[in-house]
Amino acid sequence: MNQSFQDLGLSQCALEAISEKGFEEPTEIQVQTIPLLLTSQQDVIAQAQTGTGKTATFGLVFTDKLTPQKSKVPQAIVLAPTRELAVQVAEELDSLKGSKNFSIIPIYGGQSWGMQSKHLSSGVDIVVGTPGRVLDHLKKGTLKLDQIKYFVLDEADEMLNMGFIDDIEDILGYASKERQMLLFSATMPKRIADLAQKYMNNAVNIKTQADQIANNSVDQIYFEISKHHKFEALCRIIDMEEDFYGIIFCRTKIDSDYVSQHLNQRGYRAEPFHGDITQDRREQVLRNFRDRKTEVLVATDVAARGIDVSDLTHVINYALPQDSESYVHRIGRTGRAGKEGKAITLITPSEYRKLRQFGHHAKAEIQKQSLPDAGEMVDLKKKKIMRDIETLLHTSDDLKRYEDLGAQMFKGQKPQNVIAALLKYSFSASLDETSYKNLQEARKTRSDRGDRSKDRSINNLGTTRLFLTTGYKTGAHPVQILNMIEKNFGVSRQLIGDIDIMESYSFITVPLAEAEVILDAFHASQKKRRSPIRIERATPAQENGKRAQGSRNQKRGRGGNGQRRKRRR
Repeated sequence: MNQSFQDLGLSQCALEAISEKGFEEPTEIQVQTIPLLLTSQQDVIAQAQTGTGKTATFGLVFTDKLTPQKSKVPQAIVLAPTRELAVQVAEELDSLKGSKNFSIIPIYGGQSWGMQSKHLSSGVDIVVGTPGRVLDHLKKGTLKLDQIKYFVLDEADEMLNMGFIDDIEDILGYASKERQMLLFSATMPKRIADLAQKYMNNAVNIKTQADQIANNSVDQIYFEISKHHKFEALCRIIDMEEDFYGIIFCRTKIDSDYVSQHLNQRGYRAEPFHGDITQDRREQVLRNFRDRKTEVLVATDVAARGIDVSDLTHVINYALPQDSESYVHRIGRTGRAGKEGKAITLITPSEYRKLRQFGHHAKAEIQKQSLPDAGEMVDLKKKKIMRDIETLLHTSDDLKRYEDLGAQMFKGQKPQNVIAALLKYSFSASLDETSYKNLQEARKTRSDRGDRSKDRSINNLGTTRLFLTTGYKTGAHPVQILNMIEKNFGVSRQLIGDIDIMESYSFITVPLAEAEVILDAFHASQKKRRSPIRIERATPAQENGKRAQGSRNQKRGRGGNGQRRKRRR
C-alpha cells in the first residue's frame, strides 16, 4: 500500500505547502528519510538519482523543525555544485515553507558581493550556496556557521567531479559540531564515502532502488547513424516526435553552439547552454526555456548540472556521455512525477558497446529504431499540418482579420487549387521528398562482439595536436600520459593517437571533440590547483621545434595498438 504525506508525520503547515505545490504522494527517498529526520538527530547519507524529490525531503523537514529567526547566524546551510542548482534549491525551499516566514537566500559567484553581504548581515534563516562563494564569505567573516542546526550536501558526487571537496572540508571546519549533517548523492565514489566517514557521526545509510527513474517512466531508444549524418538525423527525430520539449546533450561547448545555431537556421527554437555563457545570459536562457519560449536547450553536461525543468518530453544524447552515471542523470531529466518521457541516443557503430554498458548499468533495455525515410517524413509533416490547422480552426480568435484576403483568393478559383497553392507557398521544402537527404544508417560489418580495431582507429581528418610540458627528462612515458588523460580528463586512451615524447615536452594527437574536453577539464582543474604539467594546443613553432630536436622516446601507434621505438635522428 502506498504511503501518503500524512503518514510521514509532517505538520499541518508542511502538508498545506505540499498541497499548494500539487504533490500527491511521496517518493521513495521521502518515505525513507523524512520520518527519520523528524524524530532523530542522526546524520543521514541518502543515495538516490536526480529527480527523485531530494530537495523536498530536507525542505519539508526544515519547515517542520525550524522557527523563523532571521539571525545573523543561519540555522541551516545547503551546499550545491552550481549556481543554477543553488538558485533552484532556494526557490524550492521558499515554495515549501508554507506559512513560516523563513528568510532564504542563495549565494554564488558572479552575483554582487555587496548585495550578498547585506542580506547576510540583515539576518537569514537558510543559506543555499556554492562551495567557493560560501568559503569566501566564511573567510571574510560575513557568514558564520557556528550555530547551524543542519548542514546539507546536495549532489555531493557532482561537487566531487567539479573539484569542490577540499572547499567542503574547509567549510565543515567553520560549522557547529552539534549540527545534523545530511548528504545527498546519486552515486557514492570512494572520496565521498571517505568524507562521510570523517565528518558524519553514526550516519544512517538510505539507498533507493538504483535507477528506478530510468526504468519505469523513460522509453529509451537509440539510432545508429554515420557521424557526418548526425545533425540531419537529429532534425528528423525532432520532427517525428510530437510536441518536442527537451534537452539535447553535446560533448563540448563548440558542439553546443554549432547544433543550436543550425537548429535555429532550420526554424527550431533552440538556445545553447554551456560554461562560456555569462551568468545573466544563462538565467535568461533558463527563463525562456521554462516559459517554453525556447523548445530545445542544447547543453553540455557541466552547464546542465542542477537544471530541473518540469514536463520535459525528451532528452537526446547527441553525443554519448563519459560514463554510465552521467547517462542515467541525463535521461532522468525526463519522465518525472509519474509522467512518461523519451530518451534518444545517437551513436556510431564504434559506440555500440559503450551504449550497451550504459543500458546494463541502468537495468534497462535500450531499443534500436530506424529513422523514417523521406516519404515517411513527408507523411508526418502532412499529418502535423492537418493537426495544426484543426487546432487553429478551433482555438484561434483572430481568423476574421484574414477572411477578406481569403475571399479574394477564392474568387474565380477552385478552393482546392487555392489551398494547394498556399501549401506550396508555405511548405514546399518540407513536403518535397527530394529535399530530404538520403541518410545512410550506419551498418556493422562485424558482429557486435567482433573485432572493432578499425572502429577505434583515428583518422587524420578531424584531429588536432596538443602540447604537454613534460618530456623524457621528467620521466614522461606513453603509458603515464595515457593514464593521466584518462584519469584526470575522462577521455578514453583508445581515442589517443600518436604520442611524441621529446626532451622537455610531448605531443599527442586527439580528435577535435576530445581535445576540447581535455582543454576544458585542464583549465577547470587549474583554477583549483596548479598542475606541474601544462596542456595547450600545439603551435607550428612548437611542431617545428620537435622536428629540429627529434624524439628520443617511444611513439605510440594510433588507436592504442602497441608502441614502437622511434629512431634517433
